[in-house]
Amino acid sequence: MRKLLATTLLSGFLLAPGAFAETPKGGWVFDSSPDFPGFTRLVIEDKAGKLSGKLTSHWYGDLPLTDLHKDGDNLVFKLYNGNPRVTMTDIVVKPEGQTVRMTGKVWYQDFDLTAHKAKRAELKALDFPTYPLPAKAVVPQKPLSPTPPMGWSSWNKFATDISDQTVREIADALVASGLRDAGYVYVNIDDGWQGERDAKGVLHPNTNFPDMKALADYVHARGLKLGLYSSPGPKTCAGYAGSYGHIKQDAQTFADWGVDYLKYDLCSGEAFYNNAETVYATYQEMGEALNATGRDIVYSLCQYGRFDVGSWGRDVGGHLWRTTGDIEDTYDVMAKIGFDKNGVANHTGPNGWNDPDMLEIGNGGMGFDEYKTHMTLWAMMSAPLVLGNDVRSMTPETLSLLTNKEVIAIDQDRLGAQGLPARKDGQTEVWTKKLADGSTAVGLFNRGDTTTLISGSWADIKVSGTTVRDLWAASDHHADDGYTYSVPKHGAVLLRVIPEGNAR
Repeated sequence: MRKLLATTLLSGFLLAPGAFAETPKGGWVFDSSPDFPGFTRLVIEDKAGKLSGKLTSHWYGDLPLTDLHKDGDNLVFKLYNGNPRVTMTDIVVKPEGQTVRMTGKVWYQDFDLTAHKAKRAELKALDFPTYPLPAKAVVPQKPLSPTPPMGWSSWNKFATDISDQTVREIADALVASGLRDAGYVYVNIDDGWQGERDAKGVLHPNTNFPDMKALADYVHARGLKLGLYSSPGPKTCAGYAGSYGHIKQDAQTFADWGVDYLKYDLCSGEAFYNNAETVYATYQEMGEALNATGRDIVYSLCQYGRFDVGSWGRDVGGHLWRTTGDIEDTYDVMAKIGFDKNGVANHTGPNGWNDPDMLEIGNGGMGFDEYKTHMTLWAMMSAPLVLGNDVRSMTPETLSLLTNKEVIAIDQDRLGAQGLPARKDGQTEVWTKKLADGSTAVGLFNRGDTTTLISGSWADIKVSGTTVRDLWAASDHHADDGYTYSVPKHGAVLLRVIPEGNAR
């Protein structure tokens, strides 16, 4: 959500009882508000007949009132919380004697609130703190991610229902299942671990995480690495404490705990940082803070692909950047992201990766062939492979999808090229991806609802070789002049076309 600075208070805070004055101006303090969006005060002013104002929120700071106008005795306006996906709707302020009543909706939250007239001191006490952003600079990027990061994240399966004990069990399961040895080494605790700040502003974990340093030590002892989550805004997406106003302090806290990976999610920061310059600056600020700790911390930028993030993600010290909104455990959402929202290919390469979000494989919302498409697409994109399932209880089929060494090798190829469509024909797509050894990965995808024959010549997709390796079937055959495969509904085939003389 987005940013607004400067909270200077306005003059003339009292209204005549029962109705707005001819030139309404004033300030009110809300008697209560839902935790989201946590409204605290409303201020209106009239300058030469032109109305303006702001509504203050614990989540978003001072939000300007858009399209503010009178409608009879009422005032009507819209709020932009910085999220371009959210349609602004009318909010109505109605005078009721010595109070006002405000009704409307922000994002998913309906509200019906009352506020009392307030004097300057009471309004002043609700000033929202603002902080300057750094002058634009390039943050030296540490080479911490020569291939796309691999690991596990708590969000897709557990959301905020996460604890120290669960994370320890996940770490143990990553080792016991062979997932760690397959490359999945990051254990990332997403939103929901945060507690409160102490008198010095130091952020502590909540009671579900009694000792974050001890947890990091436990994870490290198993050959794994620990990741955490925060936001540049006052609140994280789930309403926990963000890093707003505490950037350097939080970075040092994370380093002291032994954190190896930080996902930095714009969330309520949308209200403050909603143009290319301010978004760059806030991610630069945390990048500088992480570097200043002296600890190697992979930096994951989560700002939903806005402002061509791949073109500058490395410049703020980032190692991966989200290209899209959140994934869901459905074929339609996964396919839309994977096929259509996968970032600009030339932004991807060693130490900087387009991130189409975490894997949903094993969570139950898709079938086996659809999950195979999911894994194939992410491998072809050189996407980070971050598991989102409960690895303590996987089916053999899920484990086989996640640990296929030859498929993982396509994702982890040291060239770091992002695959692209070479041919689209109705509901079928053929993708190619150059590999470091001179081979080419070829993905055949059926986005349709019936089994389909996908065929063509290698020359048409500019691929050559003598041997074709089917990576899911683990079988080889001579390349001949072309390819023909029967691909099931929503399914995929992943091939490696190997030039003569290359070892597989």
